[in-house]
Amino acid sequence: MSRATEKRQQLALAEEQGFRPEWVLPFSVLALVSIGVVMVASASIAFASDAYADPWFFLKRHLMYLVVGALVAVVVSQIPLSVWSRLSWPLLLFSGLLLLIVLVPGIGREVNGSRRWLSFAPITVQPAEVAKFCLLVFFASFLTRRNQQLRHWSSFMVPVVILGLVAVLLLLQPDFGSVVVISGTVLAMVFLAGARLPHTFTLVGLAASALALMALMSPYRLQRLTTFWDPWRDQFASGYQLTQSLIAFGRGEWFGVGLGNSVQKLFYLPEAHTDFIFAILSEEWGMVGGLLVIGLFATLTWSLLRLVRQALARQQFFAALLAFGIAVLLAGQAFVNMGVASGLLPTKGLTLPFVSSGGSSLVICCALFALALRIQGELQQPAAEKKATGSVRKLPIFNPLQLGDSARGEAA
Repeated sequence: MSRATEKRQQLALAEEQGFRPEWVLPFSVLALVSIGVVMVASASIAFASDAYADPWFFLKRHLMYLVVGALVAVVVSQIPLSVWSRLSWPLLLFSGLLLLIVLVPGIGREVNGSRRWLSFAPITVQPAEVAKFCLLVFFASFLTRRNQQLRHWSSFMVPVVILGLVAVLLLLQPDFGSVVVISGTVLAMVFLAGARLPHTFTLVGLAASALALMALMSPYRLQRLTTFWDPWRDQFASGYQLTQSLIAFGRGEWFGVGLGNSVQKLFYLPEAHTDFIFAILSEEWGMVGGLLVIGLFATLTWSLLRLVRQALARQQFFAALLAFGIAVLLAGQAFVNMGVASGLLPTKGLTLPFVSSGGSSLVICCALFALALRIQGELQQPAAEKKATGSVRKLPIFNPLQLGDSARGEAA
């Protein structure tokens, strides 16, 4: 008996005994959202009370965006994947338009030298977050349709040029963190779609060199990089935020100081309820709480990669690429956020998905979750129909690295 057959039998037995893998995805997301609500309330209470005379200001705001995100998720989950594939170019143009509009003085809202937000009355939209969703759909559709042509430099450069234009618009804001996450996600999708290894490695090398050059040419980025190596050397200036975050980790020890008992959130650690919420969580919940959150993100990533495997087995390449892109984006952004808070990576302005306080980020994360649920639902439909008719057929398991060859046969 082959290992693949044995694993399928074990999975079927687990389902019969009550374990339903399709519940892993919503469970992990709901757990992260619940932790986010609790931690936003705890991490922001002191700052909100001082700045807005309302200790629950950021919690109310977070819950409002969570409701908006739930409504957006309901809409997204009702749209078939075939429709999303046809909307890929309009979505790309829409995201590009938003990234252009936000750069216009008087329209884009500028905060701390960065012009990243569009204000619509009480609602603030960050185009970079919207672009993440649109670009995932676009590149999943584009790479599915042009899959067999990716082995040629002329076709391989098309997604590269599009990604380069988007990166330039993001750097003009500037939003270096979003460039890193989006570029990494798209490059991973291109690799899965069947691009040649020399092409992929060349592109990765060029992208890494360009990002390193921009960091070296920008004084404040270079300062962040040098501070990252030794934050204690300038702990009351450029290294202040990172050292306060590390103090929070140290105070948490194994089991934390208790929910609500953080000291670092009392005006010591800036952005305690947004970019550095993981530090406050680790201070109040300790190493055990931090590992719990990491485990939930690992579970979420596993459930998404499971969808990728199922989609490849059913030769639904758009669904496979889309699920893979969502997995890489969420896992990559979570890794960067937690890495920054713990001193593993240089400082980047990225939120922790589903946990940090943030309007556009939370809504887009809900939309990506709904898209993943839609993929899961459509993948279950063929299996349910075959089970109902009694004609269950074994499906071949494809190697993701051979997606390009499989899609080439499908296109022919």
